[in-house]
Amino acid sequence: MIEIEDLTKEYGALRAVDGVSFTARPGSIFGLLGPNGAGKSTTIGCISGLHTPTSGRVLILGHDVVSEPVEARRRLGVVPQELALYEDLSGRENLHYWGGIYGLRGGVLKDRVREVLRRIGLLDRGDDPVKEYSGGMKRRLNLGCGIVHQPEVLLLDEPTVGVDPQSRERLLDMVRELAAEGACVLYTTHYMEEAESLCEDLAILDGGHVLARGTLGELREMSGELDLLRCTGHFAPEAVRAAFLDPTQADLARIEVAQVDEGSLTLALPKASRRLPAVLEALTATGAEVRETTLTQPNLESLFIKLTGKELRQ
Repeated sequence: MIEIEDLTKEYGALRAVDGVSFTARPGSIFGLLGPNGAGKSTTIGCISGLHTPTSGRVLILGHDVVSEPVEARRRLGVVPQELALYEDLSGRENLHYWGGIYGLRGGVLKDRVREVLRRIGLLDRGDDPVKEYSGGMKRRLNLGCGIVHQPEVLLLDEPTVGVDPQSRERLLDMVRELAAEGACVLYTTHYMEEAESLCEDLAILDGGHVLARGTLGELREMSGELDLLRCTGHFAPEAVRAAFLDPTQADLARIEVAQVDEGSLTLALPKASRRLPAVLEALTATGAEVRETTLTQPNLESLFIKLTGKELRQ
């Protein structure tokens, strides 16, 4: 339902998106992951028609968003990271406005607004001004405005940012329901646990490029069964990198320095619990002071840090 072919977007000398390609299927949730500045929001902007691609193609149910913008957007719902709500209007009035934008009228619009209010759990607060809503209620209404016209393709850009755990679970359940009803959902998030619980297929972006793409199982396999060993303390970055690149140190084989600065270090390595003494000895030899260590078993985050050198929320 979404086909991206060699998408590129440039802003002067800056290439924000560089040759991105992927396909998202109906009835599925496709995760688009990447650290800040990776090109996720620009990609979403090109799919929604907010930005015109420099090159490449974006198709929504076979309709090109550049040459057939009306047909493409008619099938599309967008839930932006920034709240697209009118605070002085009620929740019901916001939904009426956005439904009208997509051509809903009369009894059809009225019935649809009531159904969305019920679905997002705001039927009893629908006539209250949005400025009186909690953060979680606003996020749910923001989602409601994106689905009031029953789109076949839904773009969700960080839909749970800044909400409490209970509201987050409610939003995630609604996303699952929409996909189960046949919608194609493209989902960007800074929360790795959301990606792992929601998404059947994923792409990892950084620097405008797709670094890895596949099912959750396929991406987990790409991590090479690497544990993540995080250390805090005091480190000399260049000395640490050199220590784990020394070919004469067999005990340090297959250890990758995913991230290091003066206060923290992340290593990706197999069977970390067995190799911890050798790792700590090597760090001590560089003059490092290790104050705390945390070990994480292989998961999607292992691959993400291995590919980008960053945590998802950075």
